[in-house]
Amino acid sequence: MHHILFICKGPSGRSQMAAAFARQLAPDNVEIHAASLEPEMVHPVARKVMAESGLEIPESSPAMQELTATSFEAVVTVCVRLQEQNPQFPGSPARIHWGLSDPLVLVKGNGKELTDHFRRVRDEIRDRVRIFFEQGYFEAIVELQLSYGRLLNAMTDGVIAHDKHRKIFFFNHAAEDITGLSADEALGSDCHAIMPGHFCGKDCEVCMKNPNIDVRADIPIEYRRKNGEMRSLRMSIMPMMDAEDQRTGALILLRDMTEMNLLRTRLEASRGFQGIIGLHPSMTKIYANLREVAKVNVPILIEGESGTGKELVAQAIHKLSPRTNKPFVPVNCGALPEGTLESELFGHVKGAFTSAIRDKKGRFELADGGILFLDEIGEISQKLQVKLLRVLQEKSFERVGGEEPVNVDVMVICATNRNLKQLTDSGQFRQDLYYRLAVVPIRIPPLRERKTDIPLLIEYFIEQFANENNMAADGISSNSLNALMQYAWPGNVRELSNAIHYAMIKSQGGEIQEHHLSPEISSNSVKQGGPKRGRRPKLNPAEVEQALKEAGGNKAKAADSLGVSRTTLYRYIEELKV
Repeated sequence: MHHILFICKGPSGRSQMAAAFARQLAPDNVEIHAASLEPEMVHPVARKVMAESGLEIPESSPAMQELTATSFEAVVTVCVRLQEQNPQFPGSPARIHWGLSDPLVLVKGNGKELTDHFRRVRDEIRDRVRIFFEQGYFEAIVELQLSYGRLLNAMTDGVIAHDKHRKIFFFNHAAEDITGLSADEALGSDCHAIMPGHFCGKDCEVCMKNPNIDVRADIPIEYRRKNGEMRSLRMSIMPMMDAEDQRTGALILLRDMTEMNLLRTRLEASRGFQGIIGLHPSMTKIYANLREVAKVNVPILIEGESGTGKELVAQAIHKLSPRTNKPFVPVNCGALPEGTLESELFGHVKGAFTSAIRDKKGRFELADGGILFLDEIGEISQKLQVKLLRVLQEKSFERVGGEEPVNVDVMVICATNRNLKQLTDSGQFRQDLYYRLAVVPIRIPPLRERKTDIPLLIEYFIEQFANENNMAADGISSNSLNALMQYAWPGNVRELSNAIHYAMIKSQGGEIQEHHLSPEISSNSVKQGGPKRGRRPKLNPAEVEQALKEAGGNKAKAADSLGVSRTTLYRYIEELKV
């Protein structure tokens, strides 16, 4: 069934006249509707002249608002004034404007002149309706609307359109698939009501109200369907304009990036995550944690030995967070004396001390809106601990020598290679500050606890060094790899990086042999007896306990992470029991 709507403004009944003539001429599969902008009583002269043509029209005309849930192929405005209102309807129907004059505006009173004007309008409406149906215009409109609808519904991107009151009047099949809402639920509804949380970020409202904003393209949003499923979307918003360049609504394009993002994540995981290299189970757990904590603004404490890549983890959080386009400001708290560090963090005013010849912003101000990374946080003095606690609690501070408070919006990430809990228990670190910093603790395992990542890291460092120095890279021999696997790596990933760079220089881009390795590593290989088959690396109870804990008690996985066979691990566990 096809639907046509005739609408007008005022009580002259022009839409009802058009609908009456249309019902005489329209095919059986067409339903005719008539309405006014507001509920109106139809003028008695309009009913009189229609009776002269043998047709009856109702005494009143319903409000257009009552019909906005119906999807029309065509909407015909039969008066000049209504075109200015430019109402929107579900299905994005073809718009036809006849612009007929209003007898009640042209003629005052109820005499013969008014009746003659109504007759002229009636006759013009009858002629236009006859041409509309008999000359093939209606069939052409239907075919065009079907083709238009098929085109939009064939798109893989969701297409949503709403008027300036946020009432949705178009919702294609892809929009249904992406949002989990049916077109029946969406059409005629307020987009904020059916998609709670203002999923568009209110950008469509801004787009219509702010003349300086025309198009917002490729906006990332997280959308929750009714069933609770989260989808990662990309949204573009464009204003819709009428002939007078007035904004009448918004057109929204949605693209579902959930599967693409998952594929990208898996691709990243094939070598690492956000620049962090490693596929060991302990690292993949950290990657999952980083995705979660990056979405919220809470202090994060990264713990791990020197060289494990704590700053890389902090940078990954910055890249994943909503603050990614704001500054990432690192500070090494252990590299600066107390007085210098205080000025570095909080800034100073001119004259605060001898060398303070001008006002200077501190790192907190420079990081405003972004992330401040405080490395070696365990090295700061008690005095600075108090000041840092106040900043975290009140989000404000005074510059050194200043009195005016400075307000900042900063996400703080701290890192330490010391056991901050032990420092707290011994009184060297404030307990209240520790619990404020460690809202989300993240422990980075040392390289010896994830030795299965060593070959992957070696490959990465070889490729990196070769690219940076424009030299060949023929890889590494099995003997050299075994030597590197046997080494304890007290300096962790940083030490491994330096060792590969050293070996690349020695090998001049050729295959890295054991004699290209540093003396410390190659001598360790000799002590271990070289790469003899069946020679197991030295184990210790703490290392085995940690590996079993990370593997959830699975001895096969624990053996793999320790770089030994299952038999070796089983034997070692039995020896411990004895």
